[in-house]
Amino acid sequence: MRPFVRAVDRLSDALAVVAAVLLIAASIVITWSVVYRALGNSTFWEIEFSVYMMVASLFLASPYTLKTSGHVGVDLLSHYLPQRWRTRLAIVVAIVGLLVCLYLAVLGGELTWESMLRGERTESTWAPYKWPLFLMMPLGLGLTAVQYLAELVRSPEPESLAHE
Repeated sequence: MRPFVRAVDRLSDALAVVAAVLLIAASIVITWSVVYRALGNSTFWEIEFSVYMMVASLFLASPYTLKTSGHVGVDLLSHYLPQRWRTRLAIVVAIVGLLVCLYLAVLGGELTWESMLRGERTESTWAPYKWPLFLMMPLGLGLTAVQYLAELVRSPEPESLAHE
């Protein structure tokens, strides 16, 4: 199982880099747009492009955020539990997270598929297809579910076993 966990961790790291590049691209485009409009020019695509890039970065960074425990969590209950109960609680939370991610990935996949079949576009002048934006949800949450699975099979740290 270690090769699986390593592969998932590497994928999460790579997706975090992609997400960072997308955020940088969105920032550059927004900055360019402000300067361009300040010079009296008009554009029609940059806001939507930036939104697409930011949404993609959010979902693609989700597995890395889970891997690095970067998500917001309340650990008050687990703080007062004995180590073996903390471990059990962490397993239950990971299973619930996995199931929620899978459920939302399936719903997002259906939304993406329906949008693609209908050829839905945004209402803007640029009018890009909506399905690439919608695709980020099942892709990101599906990969987050895989990261949850890797977290569940990851071997525990030796020091945590000593406290049980």
